[in-house]
Amino acid sequence: MKGLKKRRRIQIIALAFVALAGSTALVGWSMQSGINFFRSPSQVLTDPPREGEVFRLGGLVLEGSLVRGQGETVSFSVTDGGAIVPARYTGVLPDLFGEGEGVVGTGTMEGDMFVATEILAKHDETYMPREVVDALKEQGVYEAPE
Repeated sequence: MKGLKKRRRIQIIALAFVALAGSTALVGWSMQSGINFFRSPSQVLTDPPREGEVFRLGGLVLEGSLVRGQGETVSFSVTDGGAIVPARYTGVLPDLFGEGEGVVGTGTMEGDMFVATEILAKHDETYMPREVVDALKEQGVYEAPE
């Protein structure tokens, strides 16, 4: 009788471990396409993303780089003070989007061009995402708003 109880306990523990490992693997697999990592232009150039990888690019819109194309297509460059990445977006831009302003876009790289599918809106003219501020501080180009 004792041997049967011990064997049953071991089976339950093994089954619980397999179930836990399986559920962890399923959660990780389902989240892999939903995780977007923030990268600065310097990081994009030194460690390029995989082809088709969706990620977030953030920095400042380079002065003099904003070009409005046909329809809703806009081309601009994103900089962190150390590197420049050309970008393109088709759609309606947030009202506060402009040259010299902070921007975070979600998209993929197509060659040397970042093609954004989403440009994140800012709360007000002084707001800048924390990741962008941190990246700009690392480059030594961040100026705190007054």
